[in-house]
Amino acid sequence: MRHLPPDQVLGPGRRSALSGLVGVAGAALLATGCTTTEASSAQPPTSGTASASGAGATPGVMTLFSNPEFNFNGLLALGGSDQGSSDVGEVLTAVNAITKAGLSAQTYVETFRKLGDQLMKAPEGAEADRETRRFRALRASQYYSQALFFVLGSDDPGSEEQLYKACRGAWDIFCKLCDPAPVTANVPYGTTPLPVWFFRPDASGRRRPTVILTNGSDGQNVDMWTYGVSAALSRDWNALVYEGPGQGQMIFVNQVVFSPRWETVVTPLVDWLIARSDVDTGKIALAGLSMGGDLAPRAAAFEQRIAAVAAMPGCLNPWLGFGELRKILTPSKEETNNVWNKEVAPKLSPAEAAAVKKRFEPFSVPAMLAARQGRLFTDFYTPAKLIESLDITDTVGRIKAPTLVLDYDFEQFYPGQPHQMFDKLTAPKKYVKLTAATGAQLHCSPMAPRQHCEVVFDWLQETLQRG
Repeated sequence: MRHLPPDQVLGPGRRSALSGLVGVAGAALLATGCTTTEASSAQPPTSGTASASGAGATPGVMTLFSNPEFNFNGLLALGGSDQGSSDVGEVLTAVNAITKAGLSAQTYVETFRKLGDQLMKAPEGAEADRETRRFRALRASQYYSQALFFVLGSDDPGSEEQLYKACRGAWDIFCKLCDPAPVTANVPYGTTPLPVWFFRPDASGRRRPTVILTNGSDGQNVDMWTYGVSAALSRDWNALVYEGPGQGQMIFVNQVVFSPRWETVVTPLVDWLIARSDVDTGKIALAGLSMGGDLAPRAAAFEQRIAAVAAMPGCLNPWLGFGELRKILTPSKEETNNVWNKEVAPKLSPAEAAAVKKRFEPFSVPAMLAARQGRLFTDFYTPAKLIESLDITDTVGRIKAPTLVLDYDFEQFYPGQPHQMFDKLTAPKKYVKLTAATGAQLHCSPMAPRQHCEVVFDWLQETLQRG
């Protein structure tokens, strides 16, 4: 839905449009799926190529839950089994327990939190060896992450920070048990340093190509293992995982929201890597998953030491992923917040309110703190303007590094944006669409992370070898 002209935002047409907003707010916010044609091609489809919207559905995939929001997240957990970050039997058993109890945010959070707790306990009857404890911790991190995603809609939204710390704690145990363990550090960034984990195939100190893995607006570190670290290590690459503003510790504990100037986040990471003797400084790549497909290209447009960038998927304007809610935003903060507080917020169902809270919290500390108290935020304007400022439509033309743009069948967050990004790129570029023909549809290919990584790392290795 396009923005209305400024001279219409206060008129009756806008009021009429808003009357239809409430019933679709939740679905518009947390719908996630994917778009695609051929599994791989150097050129995108023309703008006239038809693709299913996938709105409110998860077409052609396993149905774990009838609700597409829960189903998508369940598929992410299930897909992680390929890289050891979940177990098929554990996930399906949890799904059955949730279904039996009645699907809700509460039952979802309770079930996956309990599963994480169980895995963090030593197995009965014997002391688990290092590898068993390592992957039990990784799976626990996945299951805590699943609970964390829906905790604001549960009966205990105030446990969000505690649940994040459980997720992060399990991740940290996993990392300590790796051989070699990743190098951990706090990289300077403003007044709040960035937590980083630098994974290496071995401790030989040999210089290797390195990929910086950038998460999106609501993923956790365990997703970076599934969508990059494991693949990098098996290909003799280093991989850097980090939590930036609006992500992980930075938002849940330090209360630092997203920044539209993501180059200020990536540049200190590159500085840190270049100072290491085990990094091939001419082969530092940057990858961005989900909304990271907006953040990574933004950084690459200004940080010239990036040798290659992968947008997974390509995203020019995250604000377009907020559907009908965009109609609320006007040039006037007072008018915007009046409409939000008087016309929209009071009519949201509990599920819709939870969806809004989740999507807005990494862009507004007051919104996050209100959500933890079971309340809906009252200042819509400020986080909305921050999200709007993430638009990189006029920035991607500055990118000089070779760029890979991924797209997916039934991409629901950013439909059409990947090939729009591809069209605007002036650097060497490639467009790849992951398809339902191989089960790689939906946002970030939740059922096919191995295929996803194969496409990305094949391209990275070929590109950096040429370079």
